[in-house]
Amino acid sequence: MKKLDFPGDVLPHIVAVAVFLVVTVVFFRPAFFENRVLSQYDIEQWEGSSKALRDFRDRTGEEGLWAPSMFSGMPAYLVNLEWSNQPVIIMKRILTLGLKHPFANIFAAFVSYYIMLLAFRIKPYMAIAGALAFGLSSYMIIGIAAGHNARIGSIAFAPLVMAGIHLAFTNRRLTGLAVTALGMALHLRENHLQITYYLMIIVAAYGIVMLVYHVREKTVIEFAKSVGLLVPAVLIGAATFFGPFWAITEYSKYSMRGPSELKAGTSGLSKTYAFEFSNAITEPMTLLVPNYYGGSSSNFLVQDQNSNVYRALVESGNQQTANQLASYTSAYWGPQRLSAPSYAGAIVCFLFVVGIVFAPRRLAWWLVPVSILSVVLSWGDNFAVFNYFLFDYLPGYNKFRSVTFALIIIIFCMPLLGLAGLQNLLTQHAGPALWKRLAWPAGIVAGFCLILAVTGGFGSFLGPGEEELPAWFTSALRADRSDLLQSDAWRSFWFITLFAAALYARLRSWIGEWVFYLVMTTLMIFDLFGVDRRLLTNDQYGRARQARITATPADQQILQDDSYFRVYNIQSPFTEARTSYFHHSIGGYHGAKLRRYQDLFDSCVYRETQRLYEHLQEGRLQPDQYGAINMLNVKYFTYGPEQVFRNPAPNGPAWFVREVVRAESPTDELNQTCRINTKEQAVVDASRFDIPNVSYDSAASVTLAEFKPNLIRYETQSNAAGFVVFSEIYYPEGWSATIDGTEALIYRANYVLRGLVVPAGNHTIEFRFQPKAYTVGNKVTMASSWLLLVLVVGCLGWSIKTSR
Repeated sequence: MKKLDFPGDVLPHIVAVAVFLVVTVVFFRPAFFENRVLSQYDIEQWEGSSKALRDFRDRTGEEGLWAPSMFSGMPAYLVNLEWSNQPVIIMKRILTLGLKHPFANIFAAFVSYYIMLLAFRIKPYMAIAGALAFGLSSYMIIGIAAGHNARIGSIAFAPLVMAGIHLAFTNRRLTGLAVTALGMALHLRENHLQITYYLMIIVAAYGIVMLVYHVREKTVIEFAKSVGLLVPAVLIGAATFFGPFWAITEYSKYSMRGPSELKAGTSGLSKTYAFEFSNAITEPMTLLVPNYYGGSSSNFLVQDQNSNVYRALVESGNQQTANQLASYTSAYWGPQRLSAPSYAGAIVCFLFVVGIVFAPRRLAWWLVPVSILSVVLSWGDNFAVFNYFLFDYLPGYNKFRSVTFALIIIIFCMPLLGLAGLQNLLTQHAGPALWKRLAWPAGIVAGFCLILAVTGGFGSFLGPGEEELPAWFTSALRADRSDLLQSDAWRSFWFITLFAAALYARLRSWIGEWVFYLVMTTLMIFDLFGVDRRLLTNDQYGRARQARITATPADQQILQDDSYFRVYNIQSPFTEARTSYFHHSIGGYHGAKLRRYQDLFDSCVYRETQRLYEHLQEGRLQPDQYGAINMLNVKYFTYGPEQVFRNPAPNGPAWFVREVVRAESPTDELNQTCRINTKEQAVVDASRFDIPNVSYDSAASVTLAEFKPNLIRYETQSNAAGFVVFSEIYYPEGWSATIDGTEALIYRANYVLRGLVVPAGNHTIEFRFQPKAYTVGNKVTMASSWLLLVLVVGCLGWSIKTSR
């Protein structure tokens, strides 16, 4: 092994970390220098959904485990739950120098990708440029802006996993063992399994290519040794995620990602939901030209007084028409409801094509196919014949949505292949043969940009349905969108031209190696910074001391009631979680709600809400027609920040019913739940439970005595054995019930609620949530995290010692 030369061999890495730190701090300077907070929509919603859990933790030091304030209650696994993986947290803080969250994830992406490039023997100063290109791709910045912190964090550590795997396959096995285990632990801790799925695709393709080459070279034993070392590395890293994975896997069966009990054979998300966000066939061209499809859907051309659209609307002379058409002036004209360009960088795209020509073949045979697959996956239902097949038959693929996320695969691959090709190119003799080989990559990429720049593009420049708008308006709309494409095509062309000139000068030895690296890095930073600043501006930061969620007049009115009840935001029940910040809500904001709860909303609650709207317009509520809403203990309806309507007859926290109605199937159970008087009757599915034979005492009572996320206590009094329905969501994994300390069977009542047979007399009922996924899984997670720490310190320490 080569002995380390201090400080010569270490200096490039110190420079790299310094550059990454400066770039991170400068790009997110409002957060670091002005103590401002980035406004992230998804994080604001998370603050609402997790408020009750965080308050409970702060107050008691315990984990609530059950999120009570969203969707009438759901497991906290995907909302807010802290696991005992402190060593992994410490290692992330060390790797990210303790930088502020979520900006530390971009710094982590720089460092991880840099380490991966070093593992592939890319020169350090060249690797700095590649790491910056990966971390500053607009895909990453858009994710941070939207609040997808887990997704970006998961992506940030994916290169570290790949680095460890490649180290193990290139006879640096001890280091590979440590890096792979560490990378897996850090990657999985971010808890975004869709990105893990894409990482598995990258690794699987790498493994196949390596196996083919080892077979050809008759070194299969070496291949087996590497795999044999990597298996325990992956297992140790994955074991630090054992508890969360157990919990998520268990919950997945009951969530929107699990099988439907209403439609036989249906599992996972529906195709409509999964492929809601799908790229148009040519939309991945935004990797090269960011405004190929106009840019961000949140950018409205009417806001620019110099735009053709603005002038056309002003000249129309009809203010009402102008106001109506203003909503159609989004710069983005693709098929998606929301979108922003995934820009990889003009220079990176140019280098990617260079890499196809000049990079080692085993790299090209690995990275090019998975890059193509990445683009095809992002097409979603715009290439249904392929993607629907994968959705139906590829294991686990139907659990994920937003297939445009798949573009992270090609963004991962492009800098690696490009720099590997560039490094090989720079070692070759500058002569006619080299110019000929280099001409077609330059011609393809730069030439394509030039054609777009000269012509303004060849698309329709109209989104779905916009062709029905007035011709004078669509003409202006087309002109503006074409101008945006043309401007960015020129932009990409000139960045490629400047880089190509620097490359030519280096190949001619007109400039030194250091100068070339400096020029390349500078051009990449200016290129990516320019586009990223469009998508994340200083205006998106707010004052750190300013509360993100404040109580509206409606909230303040409801907060005067200190009883236990739920609130129904009838304006937007499933697109916001701010209601959950102040109240227990029957709505919320989450991509993996319980499937049965969604079923209830799609049937009973939806129909009752339509009737509710009619009654509100008439000025008279009719609570006897809101059976499902009443059984969820909804006491207040809100509409907007000021309107509050009190429901005069919710069922309350729990109640005795006169009759238990028999259902023969889940479908029958749901249908009957929509029809019954939920105050008097309860539906129980006979295919799952024996129908209880109970009596009814009209004077019986149930009182809520104590409520915590993981513990609920009731006091009952009845002269006859009866059936009690609780306005709490039934979840079969982890909840237990006792009556005076004796365990009792929890029935599923009314499709989503809990029910108990309660004997006559005075009794104390307790529900406790103690899922084994947490009580047992957390112990495994903790032990594995400490084992990982010992492994990483030991292996890396030994590697450093033997290299001195």
